[in-house]
Amino acid sequence: MTPTVVIHTDGSCRPNPGPGGWGAVLTMGDHERELWGGERDTTNNRMELLATIEALNALNRPCQVELHTDSQYVKNGITQWLSLWKARGWRTMTKGAVKNVDLWRRLDDARLRHQVDWRWIKAHAGHASNERADMLAERGRLEVEARAT
Repeated sequence: MTPTVVIHTDGSCRPNPGPGGWGAVLTMGDHERELWGGERDTTNNRMELLATIEALNALNRPCQVELHTDSQYVKNGITQWLSLWKARGWRTMTKGAVKNVDLWRRLDDARLRHQVDWRWIKAHAGHASNERADMLAERGRLEVEARAT
């Protein structure tokens, strides 16, 4: 039987662009795992993508995944835009280069191992797991800042 995992992801950057962090909460039954990290010079969108990539890559076997993100960029990108970008050779409708293409390619690879149900949730609306992911993203950002000083 394929295990079901619920994932909540978030990214942050302050200022944007600037130091950023990402966080994820993975839940399978009674088991939970927290992941976080950061980069010194990044953007909020890159951190949102990286949170999702790292969470999916942390799963060591194919899973049913219910993935919650508060990023419309991630949700729309993966469910609506990705197939169009790929069909156009990673170009937008206006023939421009897709921003963050390196991370979109990584996310495309990471998601293919799983059956993912992509769900958008409103940020800072009191959803406990989303708030935890947000705190982990902030932790990642603060750790990057601390290493830089």
